[in-house]
Amino acid sequence: MTNTMTRLFMLITVVGLADDVHAQAAIPRTVEPARSVTLSLVEYNRLTDLANRTPTSSPATPVAAVLANADLRVRVDGLTARGMFTLNGQVLRTGVNRVTLLTDGTVLDANVDGRPLPLIVDGRSHQALLPGPGPFTANLEWGSPLIFRPGRASFMLPVPPAGAVRATIDLPGDQADARLSAGSITRRTTLNGRTIIEATLDPSTPTEVWWSMRDSASVASAREIRTIADVMTLVTLGDSDVRMVALIDLTVVQGEPRTVEMRLPAGYQLTGITGSSLEASEPVESRVVLTLADPAARRHQFLVTMERPHTDGSFTFDTGFVAVTNAERERGEVAVEGVGTLDLAATESGGMHRIDVREINPALQSLARTPLLAGFRFQRNPSANPQLSLAITRFPDSGVLAATVDSAVVTTLMTSEGRALTEVLLSVTNHAQPFLKVSLPAGATIVSLEVAGEPAKPVTGSDGTRVPLLRSGFRPTGPYQVSFVYLHAGTPFVRKGELAMTLPQMDVPVGVVRWEVFAPENYSLKYVGGNAITQDTLDRAMAGPPRSRGMASAVATPIVKGMAAGTGIIISLVPGEGAGRIRGTVRDTAGDVLPGVTVTVVSSSGATSSVISSGNGGFLITGLAQGPATITAQLAGFNTSAASFVVGRIGHRMDITMNVGSLAESVTVTGSSPAVHTARQAQKEEPSQNVINLQRRVAGVLPIRVEVPRAGTSYRFARPLVVNDETTVSFHYKRK
Repeated sequence: MTNTMTRLFMLITVVGLADDVHAQAAIPRTVEPARSVTLSLVEYNRLTDLANRTPTSSPATPVAAVLANADLRVRVDGLTARGMFTLNGQVLRTGVNRVTLLTDGTVLDANVDGRPLPLIVDGRSHQALLPGPGPFTANLEWGSPLIFRPGRASFMLPVPPAGAVRATIDLPGDQADARLSAGSITRRTTLNGRTIIEATLDPSTPTEVWWSMRDSASVASAREIRTIADVMTLVTLGDSDVRMVALIDLTVVQGEPRTVEMRLPAGYQLTGITGSSLEASEPVESRVVLTLADPAARRHQFLVTMERPHTDGSFTFDTGFVAVTNAERERGEVAVEGVGTLDLAATESGGMHRIDVREINPALQSLARTPLLAGFRFQRNPSANPQLSLAITRFPDSGVLAATVDSAVVTTLMTSEGRALTEVLLSVTNHAQPFLKVSLPAGATIVSLEVAGEPAKPVTGSDGTRVPLLRSGFRPTGPYQVSFVYLHAGTPFVRKGELAMTLPQMDVPVGVVRWEVFAPENYSLKYVGGNAITQDTLDRAMAGPPRSRGMASAVATPIVKGMAAGTGIIISLVPGEGAGRIRGTVRDTAGDVLPGVTVTVVSSSGATSSVISSGNGGFLITGLAQGPATITAQLAGFNTSAASFVVGRIGHRMDITMNVGSLAESVTVTGSSPAVHTARQAQKEEPSQNVINLQRRVAGVLPIRVEVPRAGTSYRFARPLVVNDETTVSFHYKRK
């Protein structure tokens, strides 16, 4: 106890002296009073235990040695694969340690740093006795026989338990399909008839290396090959040939076939064979032999295309189908499609039976490009060969409608002298038809023609009159209007009699014809017949079933006219014009037409429709919603005209008269000398209408637009779906 107290006292003294020395070096020396340290008994005992405790040794390493990396170099020659494995590692423990270098492999020789390396075989592992601690480099010579299967050779490559394993494998021939069961191929090169593969392998995972054999090396006896096949066939009947496409789905039940043989139907010429597992194909007479790139695969798909010519539009022929030789079971489906308009008669035999085309396999339906005409299903057996006898009757193609007329609005004014002035307004949808053939009534002459608001000139031929639907630079993308007016001199009215009227025959289908006839007020007409019906009858038919049978007589409807006060706009209600339509003419106070006037209609909902008057002052606005609306006409140099009206179920006609605006003077002063310039603001100098009309006559275009007056008693008729036919009505008339 005395010795312990003595040592503790000396330790405290040394610590105090060290503190004094440090303080003297840091600050100037000062005289400090004496100090004392007081410890509890517990602290004193703890310090005593620490002073008497012996130091412990460092912990042992968790493993004896580690392999950092491995480099494997393998070469295949003949029937064996030999390689040299270079292993780099580190022994961590002192003394001689057991280090596992390889598992599941045959080691032919081993050395380390040029000296023989002793190995111990422990189960499937090869272990080396290496001194440590320190690094080492071990070299192992390895070998293995090749394993041959039908069309394939392979060997098992053991992989050391190293952190990183790289391998270089030298194979004979051009082995483009060499593969590994584990790991990744990083590079593949071919040199002097050999293939060199560089790969990174998974540590401690044995890897199978295999490739296809293209030579006749001795292989193990193969098992019996058993396959089943599904054959989906599409037959396309073209204008000059018959094309056949066969989608073959081959399933291998047993064995590893290297080749597959198929029989082709007679009369066809093979044009192509494709498939993801197809290596090569060789046609032999009526057969074709397919070489498989992967015999071990359980499923193969091939697409076979063939064709045979024919000369006639209508023909008859017998056809067979592709068959897989030696397949244990083969079933299939056949779909027939045709190009153009044709009739198909099929006679099946050899186990073939007809099915609904909706039951055809979706994969086969995806091959078709036109609607399927017929579908068949079969299951091949040795005693029957599926056959089809096809009789094809081809019909000539019909012309495609290049233009249609959605509606035709016809207005006819008759005079007591028998003359009739008729306007035909067509709503045309045209894709490529340049002319409309019009067969006018005998003695009729076209006096005015417009195409999309521009004047045009008809063409007269031996078989009728042609109305142009297109013009230079005009290629419409939607419906547009074509209108023409013709004059017909008929028989004068007498006290009473019969009257027959006929509309022109047109070679374009018309959806509906609406015809309004204005008769002299001093005559009453009674509708007695014709292929047209009254407008009221059509309206009732479209609204619902008629209340009574029989054809109603035409109802006379007078024209209602009015004028908005102080606006210069005359508003006329025209029953035959149609709902939501406004047409009219803009003139000045002298009666001359005004082209270029902006006519705008604004509805109560704020919707705006605007057009510009044509060269003859006419304008047309369609598609207006029913309800209150305002119309304005604006042209530079003229006062704006405006009026309010109500858009209803009856169309409107508005004749607008515009007043010339006031003059204004302006004075322009320059730096050199003053000058006074007087001009009409916003007034554009234009040539007179007579000059424009003369220019159009010289160009061969009729410039005159004839407005059909709406006066007298109105009779309205309609006829839906008119196709290259005349529309006729007949009356009994008498003088009032």
